[in-house]
Amino acid sequence: METYDIAVIGMGPGGGHVAETLAESGLAVLGVDHLLVGGECPYWGCIPSKMMVRAADLLAEAGRVPSLAGTTGEVIPDWSIVARRIREEATDTWDDTAAVERFTGKGGTFVRGTGRLTGPGRIEVDGVPYALTRGVVVNTGTSASVPPIEGIDTVEYWTNRDIVEAEELPASVIVLGGGAIGSELSQVMARFGVRVTIVEAADHLLGVEDPEAGEALKEVLEAEGVTVHLGVRARRVERDDDGVAVVIGPGRVVTAERLLVATGRRADPAAAGLASVGVPDDARFAPIDDHCRVTDGVWAIGDVTGKGAFTHVSMYQANIVIRDVLGEEGPPASYHALPRVTFTDPEVGAVGMTERQAREALPHVRVGSVQIPGTTRGWIHRGEGFIKVVEDAESGVLVGATAMGPSGGEVLGALAVAVHARIPVDTLRSMIYAYPTFHRGIEAALASLR
Repeated sequence: METYDIAVIGMGPGGGHVAETLAESGLAVLGVDHLLVGGECPYWGCIPSKMMVRAADLLAEAGRVPSLAGTTGEVIPDWSIVARRIREEATDTWDDTAAVERFTGKGGTFVRGTGRLTGPGRIEVDGVPYALTRGVVVNTGTSASVPPIEGIDTVEYWTNRDIVEAEELPASVIVLGGGAIGSELSQVMARFGVRVTIVEAADHLLGVEDPEAGEALKEVLEAEGVTVHLGVRARRVERDDDGVAVVIGPGRVVTAERLLVATGRRADPAAAGLASVGVPDDARFAPIDDHCRVTDGVWAIGDVTGKGAFTHVSMYQANIVIRDVLGEEGPPASYHALPRVTFTDPEVGAVGMTERQAREALPHVRVGSVQIPGTTRGWIHRGEGFIKVVEDAESGVLVGATAMGPSGGEVLGALAVAVHARIPVDTLRSMIYAYPTFHRGIEAALASLR
């Protein structure tokens, strides 16, 4: 049985960072992944999807020229350009050779296969056992969650991975799910000429965010030709002459050429063998402490921990694990200022609590907001959206905020610092905000706290 100091099961962004850093420190590190080193983010998630968003935004901007700047010729969308850029620039045709070599070049050993814990200090990869002297880092991520809808197994549906790899787009598509992934992809496809229908069970889009953001985004998407059905569930999926039909209620059927399932992500701690170290088989996520320890010698990071299915969470946790393994000092994990960005147009950036969460958790809450069109830069830009701040009135600090608008994710940066550092609202009010910027709306939102 081969022995290493540390094994990392799942070489996504966080796992790869842990593995490379510990290998550079001189530890004997075994990296394991059954798919591509780099994980979801560079091959099917963050990077290629934002290439798609960037291309779609350019098409929308071209459409705004006549009302703001002059005359343009006909703008003809061409998905092949996007597909080629994803294939050649982002994913190297889904080849992770460079990523594997970067890890092994730092002294690590890579094994491609399915790894799982078999007990303290032990793992196996496709049945081959390995021993670990210091422990194991589990970074097994999530997979697309496909709901058990009657008939869904009778059609060829897409998940986010399929659309990222698509060389051509369908003429029409039904998107199950109006969360961040479903909303982003819906807007992208609509801007490339696809007839899009969203079916969302919740009563607003972006269910984890402030309802005001979901309501505003619905108006935007509908103005761009997207059909949005809220508060309804897909009851049955059937084959249709033109592709697929989804029954959403008595006498209510939507049809399209293609079905895209974007109903969330699912972690599988049991598949990683965490039961062998005491985690219940039915656990939805790997339970961790504030140093990302599941138990002595077992750490977990990323989506499998349930702290947020974002690359930035995985990387944040990775640094905590690195320090813990190496015995270095550093702050424990804190998730009170977790930033989230949905890259629709307008972008929806959020941090910390929503207004509803704050009112459920705190005795005295104040809320302030400003509409982006009511700000100078928003008026100039003809932008849509709002900035909303949520204050714990007893402590006088922000506990949450939403920045929906042009560059909403960038405006969020200042708000995330405020929530993370618990900067007093009085201090935030005393700042000088550059004029005319989108982030100056923060000043107006603070002034309206009630």
